[in-house]
Amino acid sequence: MFNDAALWSLPAVAAFVGWFTNWLAIKMSFYPVRYFGIAPGLGWQGVIPRKAEKMAHICIDRTLQQFGDLAVVYNKLEPQRIVQHVLNQVTPRIDEYVDEIMYEVQPVLWDNLPLFVRQRIYRWAADQLPDRVEALVEDFGDDLSDLVDLKALLSRELKHHPDLMNRIFQQAGQVELKSVINKGAIIGGLLGAAMVPAWSEWPVLWALPIGGFFVGFITNWLAINLIFRPLNPKRIFFWRLQGLFLRRQEEISEVWSRLVAEELLTVEKVADAMVNGSEGARTRAIIQKHLRPLLDHSMVMKLSTQVAVGMTGYTDIKKAINQKAASATNEVFHDPTFNRERAPVVASVLSAQMKRLAPAEFQDILRPAFREEELSLMLVGGLFGALAGAGQMAFMLV
Repeated sequence: MFNDAALWSLPAVAAFVGWFTNWLAIKMSFYPVRYFGIAPGLGWQGVIPRKAEKMAHICIDRTLQQFGDLAVVYNKLEPQRIVQHVLNQVTPRIDEYVDEIMYEVQPVLWDNLPLFVRQRIYRWAADQLPDRVEALVEDFGDDLSDLVDLKALLSRELKHHPDLMNRIFQQAGQVELKSVINKGAIIGGLLGAAMVPAWSEWPVLWALPIGGFFVGFITNWLAINLIFRPLNPKRIFFWRLQGLFLRRQEEISEVWSRLVAEELLTVEKVADAMVNGSEGARTRAIIQKHLRPLLDHSMVMKLSTQVAVGMTGYTDIKKAINQKAASATNEVFHDPTFNRERAPVVASVLSAQMKRLAPAEFQDILRPAFREEELSLMLVGGLFGALAGAGQMAFMLV
């Protein structure tokens, strides 16, 4: 027969097991960020870093794609402000860009041109720029959804920064995560208290590790389900019950959307995806279409250039203008202040749509990735519970 002190320590040990296994399950959801192990299949990577791409894709499917397309978001970014930003960035450097183009294709001619001629060309380029940029920005807005593969953009960013999704979920769900850990102690303590009468009547030592396994397993199972169940609000007496993740849909939507807009879907990264992504050739064709008139629409400039450098040289200059414009796109939008200023616009679109999602759609942002790993997390909880039960068994033998 167990002594009374050892017997009544069961709830305390079970409460610790419940708290610790839930804490461990949360940590295993986030860490390690990269796979750690001695061989494939003999190691672990945090559930969220491993499933980051899948969860981000689901988020985009549930928000932007239902909202409409990127053109809608683009219009909310106020294209005229984008035009003004481009002009503010490019106009002070127009002389530098012209020099780079001419030194690339006609260095001798450019060096030997009189200064007043070069200055006239600088002024001509600066005068032409506003109309060309405005038409270009408008055209990009119309075709943005076709020019940017959002899923490819997210996959690339999350591959290089697997910790991003960790930070998003830790900030968005920090209240829920703490609640899950604390509830593990309560659930474990209740399960431990339920074991006391049974073991006082049937004091079988080997049952302690088995009981510990079930405490760890069940508390982890309940912890995961507390996040997502019940799906819709249910009232029991004075309590309104709903999954922790679902209950705070509005707050979580705002935090999630803000971090996605600041970290993943910035204006700079979207612009880079346009130029260097799978549709980069099409983007450069649009740039070329709008910049070609720089020379062709000015008969004096066109004839003067053709006489000076010949038809082949004239074609080379137009190609160089197009290449310079494409490479300058990343420079233009590599402006932290502008990106921070525009991020709330993107966040507001994401957040508004996420708040409108039905509970079943909202939980699908996170639930599918965890569903694949739930059994592993529960088994790990059970294993540590069994170890704690074995320790309790050894203590009772003293």
